[in-house]
Amino acid sequence: MQQDDVRNGLFTPSAEDLAGVEAWFAEYDALAARGAVEEIAGLAVFPLNLATDVPGGFGAVRQWDREEFVRVMTEVMGGGTAGTETTSVRTPRFLTPNLVLVETEATVTVEGERQSMRYADLLVRTADGWAFQTMVQGGWGHGWPAATRG
Repeated sequence: MQQDDVRNGLFTPSAEDLAGVEAWFAEYDALAARGAVEEIAGLAVFPLNLATDVPGGFGAVRQWDREEFVRVMTEVMGGGTAGTETTSVRTPRFLTPNLVLVETEATVTVEGERQSMRYADLLVRTADGWAFQTMVQGGWGHGWPAATRG
């Protein structure tokens, strides 16, 4: 967990580091199953960065404050994900001891319909533990303006 754990410019996470990220996602998944959006918001650092794409083939980015996150995720999660069958394979890539990019490949089954997705989260280590700060997933950008350079 210390900066001196970085060798040749690359951080190699310990079993404890990996377990910490796995525990964070276990907590997140349990909260999502209950639809506990306010508690999930407590696991984030705001403003929260989002990157997605919009119809037409361009990327889009936004920042959400806590209020917007709670509003949108309450609409998305409804009463929670407990009625869905979800399998997730998460691959954490530690950039430093305090920054980890986690790619998730998930399959969700709702009423017999399967949907596969891939998304990523940037977690940052805080004094209170891991928190997500950036969410990246395609398909959320309906109605969002396309990103522009400069």
